[in-house]
Amino acid sequence: MIDKTLIGTKMPSHSTVVDANRLRLFARATGQTDPVYLEDSAAQAAGHRGLPMPPTMAFCFDMDVPEPFEILDLLGVELGRLLHGEQRFEYFGDVCAGDTLTYRTTISDIYDKKDGALEFIVTDTDVDNQDGECVVKMNRVYIIRN
Repeated sequence: MIDKTLIGTKMPSHSTVVDANRLRLFARATGQTDPVYLEDSAAQAAGHRGLPMPPTMAFCFDMDVPEPFEILDLLGVELGRLLHGEQRFEYFGDVCAGDTLTYRTTISDIYDKKDGALEFIVTDTDVDNQDGECVVKMNRVYIIRN
C-alpha cells in the first residue's frame, strides 16, 4: 500500500520556457488547423502576444525535468503498474511563446478501492507565469494496479 502520510507532499518546483517551435509541433500533432496556433501573424491578429499554447500542452511542459516520474519513485510505484486515470485543466490566462512557466505539484490524495487492488494518487499542479500569476491548474489521477 502507498504511504498515505505522503498526502500534502510538495514536489520540487521547476520552470521551463515556452518554445514557439514546440507549440507548433504540438499543434500539428494534435490536429490543430487554426492558424492562430501555427503562425505568429495570425496569433497576433487574434490578440495574442505570440503563439498561444494549445489546450493540454501544459502537461508536456510539466514533463520537462530530468526525472519526470520522480513522484512515482517517491511513492514506490513501478511504472509497469501505472494507469492514467484522469486529467483536468483549468485555465486562468494566456500562455504564449516566450513565457516562463513554473510548476508546483502537491500530492493531494491517496486512496484505494477494491480492497487495495487499485490505489489512486491525486496530484494538483499550479502553473505560474513569469509575472507570478497562476495561468493553469492541473489535476491528475494515477491508478496503480496491485
